[in-house]
Amino acid sequence: MKLIDGYPQYMLDSIKKVEDKRMENIGKSIEPLTMEERQAVLSQFHPDFMDSSKRAVKVGVDKGNESYNGIVDLLESPSILDTSEVDLTKIDFDVDMLIIGGGGAGTVAALFALENGVPLDKILITTKLRHGDANSMMAQGGIQAADRPEDSPPIHYLDIYGGGHFTNKPELAKAMAMDAPGIIKWHEELGVMYDRHDNGEFQELSGGGTSRNRMHSAKDYTGMELMRNIRDRSRNLDIPVLEFCPIVELLLDDQGIVSGGVAFNIETHEYYVIRAKATIMATGGSGRLHLAGYPTTNHYGATGDGLVMAYHVGANLRDLDTIQIHPTGDIYPDPVIGILSTEKIRGLGAKPINVNGDPFVFPLEPRDVESAAFLKECDKGNGITTPTGMPGIWLDSPMIDIIHGEGTVYEKLAGEVRKFRRFGIDMAKHPILVYPTYHYQNGGVEINEKCETAVPGLYAAGEVTGGVHGKNRLMGNSLLDYNVFGRRAGIYAAEYVKTRTVGKLSLAHIDEYNKAVEEAGLKSGVKAPILLPEYRGKEALARALDIL
Repeated sequence: MKLIDGYPQYMLDSIKKVEDKRMENIGKSIEPLTMEERQAVLSQFHPDFMDSSKRAVKVGVDKGNESYNGIVDLLESPSILDTSEVDLTKIDFDVDMLIIGGGGAGTVAALFALENGVPLDKILITTKLRHGDANSMMAQGGIQAADRPEDSPPIHYLDIYGGGHFTNKPELAKAMAMDAPGIIKWHEELGVMYDRHDNGEFQELSGGGTSRNRMHSAKDYTGMELMRNIRDRSRNLDIPVLEFCPIVELLLDDQGIVSGGVAFNIETHEYYVIRAKATIMATGGSGRLHLAGYPTTNHYGATGDGLVMAYHVGANLRDLDTIQIHPTGDIYPDPVIGILSTEKIRGLGAKPINVNGDPFVFPLEPRDVESAAFLKECDKGNGITTPTGMPGIWLDSPMIDIIHGEGTVYEKLAGEVRKFRRFGIDMAKHPILVYPTYHYQNGGVEINEKCETAVPGLYAAGEVTGGVHGKNRLMGNSLLDYNVFGRRAGIYAAEYVKTRTVGKLSLAHIDEYNKAVEEAGLKSGVKAPILLPEYRGKEALARALDIL
């Protein structure tokens, strides 16, 4: 098929309709949906409301609670760890604090644990891949913080709470909003290069579902810029990190307190016993499970392993009956299917446009509502079909230069420009084609404002947790989440280890869980946690086709 400017002719014909109506569409105002209209489109088109996507778990502390099928499959599976292969009398690492996960939350927790008195040689970060291989690195649009005179943390709190459909734990939403300005100041001290106006003030944009402009960004590399500074700080301090060594199960002592974990060296296939006075779970999300059959923006290691390990020791999970489907995942060209096109594109003024060249939804609805509106428009036959048969919606990126001046797309969206330029597409000249993609795990391990779980000795921070965002996360609150709660986890766990004495280590809880799964007659066909996703065979293709 011959391509012109990266597109086949029939797609250029549709783009011509977009171009012909562009100036009219820029001036056309579409009102946000009412609460009733939002609920109607969600109930009809969002996968959270599809009965077939969820079921109640039949084993464990949350027995009877509903979660997505892919999550329940893991919770109803026997452990991947054969406990007879682990010698608990041989301690390979003896530390005060074990941090599971080398992304944003884990690295921030380590920094603040060190700052709050935990000795350097008594901190250990273990990570499944390399230090920094995480969704934290991939985030683009920005980080929210209410630090302008016309804004305030209480207003930010109301946006968080409303965006989560009023299901957030109020104390967690409050903590995130109140801590946010201090996080930005800390980032400045680290050297984070946020976008600024000529007078030195922060450039702050809007995000979907927010009532104020409070989005701090570093072009569309915000996640990378934050991790560059946070990880560099950790490396300069020589905080110990075990790479390619995921924790596969947590350890309990004879008092039922979490006391470290069993690591598996992916390269040598050795087990390491790590004893710890406090353990912080910072393993991220579950995007690579492709829940509800959607493509994903997530990094390769996001397989929900932290949920499984925490559940095995008795931690509660919450809000896993919802997932965040981001409205603007790439759907063309094929090599980038599922990869995120940042919400910042819409924050700068680009509107979603259908096959007829018409806008059909307010561009900055909360993400779940915006995604449902996209799905509805495609269901009505108003999407644009790709050469491989997938539906999509135009995101009219050339609007940005018309609104803000020529060169804005290249300046503010350098990462996006580079991504599409590889395929001969200039997003300042032509719109890009998008479709909803699995982006974020709204729920997870339940915590309080000290990042404590229901199980003593176990803390959690970042995307693995539940309660912060309720049933839906707003843009810019993921980077904020891992900074706020990574910091809190490090501080409160550092206080906890001062008086902790670890008893005799045990994996008996794993054998008991396996027995419960067997007695319930559950046969998921897998063992959990899953360390890496499976992309061999026809299942991988089926995931893409499921979205049609």
